[in-house]
Amino acid sequence: MKKDKNRSGGVTNPMKKTAILYAILAAVFYALNTPVSKLLLDSVPAAFMASFLYLGAGIGVGILYLFHFPKEKKSERLTGADLPCTLGMIVLDVAAPIFMMLGIRLGTASGASLLGNFEIVATALIALLLFREAISGKLWIAIGLITVSGVLLSFGEGGSFDVSAGSLLVLLATVCWGLENNCTRKISGKSTYEIVTLKSVFSGLGAFVIALFTKEALPPIIYALGAMLLGFVAYGLSIFTYIRAQRDLGAAKTGAFYAIAPFVGVLRSFRLVGEKPGPAFFAALAVMTAGTAFVVWDTLAKDN
Repeated sequence: MKKDKNRSGGVTNPMKKTAILYAILAAVFYALNTPVSKLLLDSVPAAFMASFLYLGAGIGVGILYLFHFPKEKKSERLTGADLPCTLGMIVLDVAAPIFMMLGIRLGTASGASLLGNFEIVATALIALLLFREAISGKLWIAIGLITVSGVLLSFGEGGSFDVSAGSLLVLLATVCWGLENNCTRKISGKSTYEIVTLKSVFSGLGAFVIALFTKEALPPIIYALGAMLLGFVAYGLSIFTYIRAQRDLGAAKTGAFYAIAPFVGVLRSFRLVGEKPGPAFFAALAVMTAGTAFVVWDTLAKDN
C-alpha cells in the first residue's frame, strides 16, 4: 500500500528523510576536500589535482557500478535526450575544480571552505531563473546573508577593499557547480552510478588534458594516488549521495542541507592545516551561520 503524500503534495516523509540523510552525507564527504587538498597542493599542481580527484571518483564508483549494472533496469540508463545536460555537467565539472584548486592555493583552506556555501546561492538563483524552481522568502533572506558573508571573505587580509583573487576563484567555482547542480538535477532520475562514473571520468580526463596543455609537472605517484583516494570519497561518494538527495528534494533544497559542508571543512582546516583566521573571518562565519539556519528552517518548514 502506498503511503499518503504530505499536505504540500510532495513525496512521502520516509522518502524525504532518506533524501535529507543523503544530502548530509554528501556534505560530510565533500568537507574533506578543501583541507586535504590544501595539503596535497604543495606537491600536486592545480589542474592535475582536479584531474586526479575526478578520476579517483570515476574509477571508484565505476568499480561499484560493475556490481550494480546487472541489476539495473534499461529505463534507468541515460539516453540521447539526456546528452545536453550530460555534456553541460561534464564541461562545468572540468572548470569548477580547477578554479577551486587555484583559489585554495592562493587563499586559505578555511576561507575557501566557508565560501563554498555560495554554491547554495548560485544553485538557487539558477534553479529559479533557468529551471523555474520556487524560492521562498526565508530562502531569499538566506541568499542575502550568504552573499554578505561571501563579500566579507573576499576582501584582502588587511581588511582593505582589494578583492582577494583566491576568493574570486572560489566564487567562480561555486557558480560553475551551481549551474552543474541544476544540469544534474534534470537527469537525477536516471542511474546514479552511470551519472557519477561518466561525469567523473570525462571531467578528470578533461582536466588532465588541460594540465598537459599548460605544461604542469606530473606529481610523484604517491601524491597522485592520495588525490585519487580523496576524490573517491570527497567527490565520488559525495556526488553519488547528492544526486540521490536531489531526486526527492530538488536542487535548491538539497543545497540547504549540503550547507553544512563548509563548516565541517572549516573545523578540519583548523586542525589539519593549522590556520588562524582573523576577525573578518569570524564575522563572515556568524553571517554565514545565520544564512544557513534560514535555509534549513525553510526546508524543514515545508516538510511539516
